[in-house]
Amino acid sequence: MPAISRRNLLGGVAAGGAYALTAAALDRISPAQAAASDPLSVLWFNEPATIWQEHAFPIGNGSTGAMIFGGVASERVQFNHDTLWTGGPGSVDDGHEYNFGNWYEQRPTALADVRRTVATTGSADPQASMRLLGQTKWGFGAYQTFGDLHLDQSGVSGTVSGYRRDLDMSTGIASVGFTANGVTHRREFFASYPDRVIVTRLTASRAAQVSFTARFSTAANRTFTTSARDGRITLRGALTHNGMVFEAQVQVLATGGTVTSNAAGRVTVTGADEAVLLLAPGTDYANAYPHYRGADPHAAVTAMLDAARARTYQQLHDRHVADHGALFGRVRIDLGQRATTLPTDEALQAFRTARNGGKIAADPQLEMLHFQIGRYLLIGSSRAGSLPANLQGVWNDSISPDWQSDYTTNINLEMNYWPSEVTNLAETVPPLIDFVEGLRAPGRVTARDLCGAGGFAAMSHVNVFGYTGVSTNIATWAPESTAWLIRQLWEHYLFTLDVAFLRERAYPILKEHSEFWLDYLVTDPRDGRLVVSPSFSPEQGQVTAGASYSQMIVFDLLTNTIAAARVVGDTTHRQRLEPVLAKLDPGVRIGSWGQLQEWKSDLDERTNGHRHMSHSYALFPGNQITAEGTPAHFAAAKVTVEARTSWTAQNDIGWNRAQKINLFARLGNGDLAREQLDHLLWRNTFMNFLNDWPFQIDGNFGATAGIAEMLLQSHAGVVDVLPALPSGWAGQGSFDGLRARGAFTVGADWTAGVPTEIRVTADAGGELRLRSAMLSRPHQIIGDTTISPSVTSGLLVLRTSPQSHYRIVDSTA
Repeated sequence: MPAISRRNLLGGVAAGGAYALTAAALDRISPAQAAASDPLSVLWFNEPATIWQEHAFPIGNGSTGAMIFGGVASERVQFNHDTLWTGGPGSVDDGHEYNFGNWYEQRPTALADVRRTVATTGSADPQASMRLLGQTKWGFGAYQTFGDLHLDQSGVSGTVSGYRRDLDMSTGIASVGFTANGVTHRREFFASYPDRVIVTRLTASRAAQVSFTARFSTAANRTFTTSARDGRITLRGALTHNGMVFEAQVQVLATGGTVTSNAAGRVTVTGADEAVLLLAPGTDYANAYPHYRGADPHAAVTAMLDAARARTYQQLHDRHVADHGALFGRVRIDLGQRATTLPTDEALQAFRTARNGGKIAADPQLEMLHFQIGRYLLIGSSRAGSLPANLQGVWNDSISPDWQSDYTTNINLEMNYWPSEVTNLAETVPPLIDFVEGLRAPGRVTARDLCGAGGFAAMSHVNVFGYTGVSTNIATWAPESTAWLIRQLWEHYLFTLDVAFLRERAYPILKEHSEFWLDYLVTDPRDGRLVVSPSFSPEQGQVTAGASYSQMIVFDLLTNTIAAARVVGDTTHRQRLEPVLAKLDPGVRIGSWGQLQEWKSDLDERTNGHRHMSHSYALFPGNQITAEGTPAHFAAAKVTVEARTSWTAQNDIGWNRAQKINLFARLGNGDLAREQLDHLLWRNTFMNFLNDWPFQIDGNFGATAGIAEMLLQSHAGVVDVLPALPSGWAGQGSFDGLRARGAFTVGADWTAGVPTEIRVTADAGGELRLRSAMLSRPHQIIGDTTISPSVTSGLLVLRTSPQSHYRIVDSTA
């Protein structure tokens, strides 16, 4: 772990804004400070990668990602930029033009017709409904691979020994090392956020032994040229589908030896002592409705590369590690895990073999690697100035990735950001905020033309070009997915108590989307309650009115918007929403076999093992259902989650397992939460710890959030320490740096499942309500307690001061 004091681990995010190292601070970092790493956060192999999604190592700086293969004679660096997409304005797709609202045919009565059928018969056929409502996603497009940087090493020969490649997640550096013909070669790779470039360094144990040729390659669905001059290779072109202009440059620098460039776009280094390559890609995309085009990328890419070239390798390295480590190093979890002596793939395979034989239950080191890679990947695919993490984060080697590698909002994009606040990575949230802001203008078209409503709304598959409409799949008709998406903005406020952010960024979005629902909700003739119609429970069932998923999310939106209105002082809008909320069907009801119903009518089948558990929203990530506040519905949620989990046929899916980790954690069942985590490792994790279904990154992020939920929860107005600690972790352990709502950072040590010390930092001050089994024992509170705290039935109520620190210590320990 980077050298960092406990006070800093507890410090987390300052009130009023996210912590970040300034440029001046980055330049003051010493090499010793920057080089710190955590051996328990390292993935390593003793052979090169052969399969992109199973073996290669990811690096990323938010906008740019790369996968490192570690070949001996030839290195492959497959790279991406988050803005390179087919589709959008200017795209050509079977002669159809792109349209933000997807309303190619004027069907002014379509929505009314479907609603009438639902109201008359209780349900409507999904296919028939979408023949009226749906459209083909002309021009939707897909996220694209940018290209590959190849390093063909002519100087490597002889028998190879001592091969090792690793990814140190604590420093964000991937490395490759081996010995050939008596010479030890080493390569280092990192994607620098401060300098916006991918950096590669090649060294050797003897002078004049670094020789290679660097070249670009890219995909066939584009026109492009490559050129080289003065050690710099330029790859430039345009996608044939939409004309998007792209450019990547790599600068090759060498110490000793010679550097030559040729007309074929290659740079050759011969006999150098060391070489450094700086890579920067870009496109002419801009998140600006309605054209989504900005300036030609040449000037920006050139400027980034020139600025990086002006620094030494050590400066680039230290600035990167300082920036990355300031985020990654905030959280520490100690379950007694020990670094294995086996390569990561062998350790994971040994775990799987043992699990198949029923010999072991878990491996804390593998569990913690899964926790940390989720945080690592989020840092690498979502930073200020980038787009948010898509279905593959920022990593993709295809021109036709699964599900277009898009932004699916009926759980997937939301799951990507589940760990952002609780695992102390608030700096990863701004791209999502910017993205949602960018959906407002096209979303007004969709709200008006598809739904006959004001405000703005986006359906459940969106892209970087403001596509907010529907396709021929009924699952995409889901304006409530917008409400789920913007819940993260409210959560960002709850974790930081940043009122300026709420007033200036989050509340205008919450308000405008709530205005959509004032127009869109209809009265259910069966009971006079307001419902969503048509309503569909992803991704199954009939089209109905008032499916639980829809109602729970809208209930959550209106509740949170009313709370936000109180904070910012918008009495007028609050008074508009309150009577609507009072009349809204809340979507929580108990069915005939004790389950939480998925539909307003009791249609649930005990044998339904569908991968989606949308009607669990009120339990997690929502807080409409809690153990103390709604015990009957809490018990029904338990019945539902356990019933769905028992049917494994559709459950061997990474994101589904990750969802269940969080659900069982919210139910207080740490053992079943851990069982889902171990099953994820057993069946749904590639050897490089990317999520397997095929590669879909939400499983990584969701599992990381779920582990945090086992250790700390704060959704019910109480900071609950160790609410779902698995019995296998109970013996002895600790954590530091996790975040709780109310702008608290929390740490704890425990023995036999009960904390012996709890540490709290209060950013903003205010009332702390904290629950722990330790509080039923003699204990001592150390800190600013000028107002006497109270403890009743294991619940501490303490008035905290801003930027204050507290320790609660078990006096019997």
